Amino acid sequence: MSKAGRESDETMQLKVPASPNADETMMLRAVEPAATGRADTRSGTAPDGSGRGRSRRRRKAPRASALSRLPAAPPGLTRLVTRLASDARRLRPRYPHADRAGWRRWAPSWRQWLGAALAFTGLSVVLLGSAYAATDIPENLNSYATQQDNVYFWSDGTPMARTGWVRRQAMPLDDIPEDVRDAVLAAENASFYSDPGISLSGLARALWRTVGQGDTQGGSTITQQYVKNVYLSQDRSVGRKFTEAMLALKLDNQMSKDDILEGYLNTSWFGRGTYGIQRAAQAYYGKEVGDLDVSEAAFLASLLKGAGLYDPALSEANHDRAVERWSWILDRMAETGTLSKAERARYTKFPEPLKRAPGFDTGKQSDYLVELAARYAKKAAHLSDKEFDFGGFQIYTTFDRKQESALTEAVAEARKQARKTDAAKAKSLHFGASSVATDGRILAVHGGPDHRTQGYNESNATTVPAGSAFLPFVYAAALENGVHKTRDGAATEVTPQTLYDGDDGIAVRTPEGPYWDRGGKQVTSHNDGKKSYGRIGLGRALALSVNTPFMQLGMDTGLDQVRDTAQRAGLLPSSFGPQVPAMSLGSATPSAIRMASGYATFAAAGKHVEPYSVSRITRNGSGIALTKPASRRAVKASVAAAVQSALTDAFRTARPGADPAATVAGKAGTTQNDTAAWYVGTAHSVSTAVVAYRIDLGKSLEPLPLNGIAGSPGNSVPYRIWSGARGIG
Repeated sequence: MSKAGRESDETMQLKVPASPNADETMMLRAVEPAATGRADTRSGTAPDGSGRGRSRRRRKAPRASALSRLPAAPPGLTRLVTRLASDARRLRPRYPHADRAGWRRWAPSWRQWLGAALAFTGLSVVLLGSAYAATDIPENLNSYATQQDNVYFWSDGTPMARTGWVRRQAMPLDDIPEDVRDAVLAAENASFYSDPGISLSGLARALWRTVGQGDTQGGSTITQQYVKNVYLSQDRSVGRKFTEAMLALKLDNQMSKDDILEGYLNTSWFGRGTYGIQRAAQAYYGKEVGDLDVSEAAFLASLLKGAGLYDPALSEANHDRAVERWSWILDRMAETGTLSKAERARYTKFPEPLKRAPGFDTGKQSDYLVELAARYAKKAAHLSDKEFDFGGFQIYTTFDRKQESALTEAVAEARKQARKTDAAKAKSLHFGASSVATDGRILAVHGGPDHRTQGYNESNATTVPAGSAFLPFVYAAALENGVHKTRDGAATEVTPQTLYDGDDGIAVRTPEGPYWDRGGKQVTSHNDGKKSYGRIGLGRALALSVNTPFMQLGMDTGLDQVRDTAQRAGLLPSSFGPQVPAMSLGSATPSAIRMASGYATFAAAGKHVEPYSVSRITRNGSGIALTKPASRRAVKASVAAAVQSALTDAFRTARPGADPAATVAGKAGTTQNDTAAWYVGTAHSVSTAVVAYRIDLGKSLEPLPLNGIAGSPGNSVPYRIWSGARGIG
């Protein structure tokens, strides 16, 4: 018997379990030296080998992780990932902490606090960077913040009127004194030229006030305030403050500090209805910003903190606050070095501002002047209505303050007398008047009683016919072109001594015979009062205002020539109606401005300049190109001299007591239906036209008979206005 038969074989044996349910997998087993009496849990067999203790579930092999299925990573990356994972496990909260007691068991560790702080900082940087990159400076500024008023000046350069919803005039930074700029910087933002456009401490204060007290005041740099003025609304919210900061940062990187400061000074609110430092200087001290001293500038700078709190005119408390802040700003300027101590010591008395802003005489005649000037300015400077209404223009007019005042007073006196004469007729009585220099400048106009109650301008209205005031143009046309007695014959020269029939009721003739109107009626002409003069020289006929010679003269000269001469002298084509014989007696309806301009042509030796009301335009100090009318020849100088001589005789004939040395020429004008009375004349190189007529605007635009309300031809109301305006007795 072998040794193996006496003792168990210690070698490993490969056995197949006897149980038919045994796992078919081959297993390498070690034969136990003795039964343990317990089932083999790994193989699932009972001690007796029956396999009853085996687990009924099959065990699956573990799945590989997603990370293990990835391609092999470089060793360096693997070590980095492993290290980060280890750090993350250390930062992971372990609650409660076994090594701590009390509330500290639940408190994060310093590593966790540090990690949270770093994560918050990184996230904030990313968000702020994204917000900065996404913030675009708007292309269009807040239109209200940049809108300005237009200012009109008299011919002597003094302010006349202003128009626009906003009192603002932008000024270049170079035109704002350095002392004024320094005062504003000391009051609002001394670090303006070195800061990045925002103040972090100021933003924190503003945020705290917004969250805690509901307002966002305080903490804004000049750049932020400028952004708020021109880009944003005035609502107070955290969102608006954040947008303001982003825009301020970006604006500070894209604009120069000088440009930002200039914009800020021109858009800030200073109270009294004013925006910008220029209008503030005018409203509080009645002067230009360039004329301010340091003390006045310090007071204006105080208004930036709130004009409602620092305008001394509003209350005694405001006055005290203004004095205190004014003094602080001067001290601050001394601290920052922009004002020496010696200079600071000079300013001990508060510069009291005006009690109220200087006003403009608007609503009466000045509004008629503004209307004329605005219309001319847009046309001559080629400005659209939108551009002009946006404002910022300084319009220097040709209107003479003294002459305007004299004309206005003369009309006011005539209106007063008319009410005394006949109050009922005076209600419908209208006066249009204008003075035009021989070089085309409109010096004065009377547009109506008050622009607020009567908007249309009577000096520029084409309402009533010129009547016999038109005769000089017929005379000039004949002297310039000659007359034709036959249809195809040569022109015959005409002189002041040429005789024409001056009798009343004579028939108007053509080369072929009498002139018949469309109704089959022979046309005749009549003189005032049906008076006859017999054969009379043309010069004398004009001096005496005899109608009949000129009605025939117009036919002989050619109505087209008459019309052309009148237009070259200054009348507008639109004022003419049909070319019929009545045109020579003034059927055209020119305005007072155009009649004055036409007579000015004769006084200017036959040269005409289109009437204009604006001599110069600037926008915020920069000149605007302006098309000025040029002088041109209208009629020969000899013709103009002959007409002017006849008009001089007309004046002297009607006013025999006038100074014979006075260079005055003019004549009255009446209409055959008594709907208008004129006086047009020149004195001292200024031509003035005055017309009186009646219209009941509540019923119709048709002229009514004057019925004596405008005086008599020898002492007419238009002449009294004319002489009063020109200072001639």
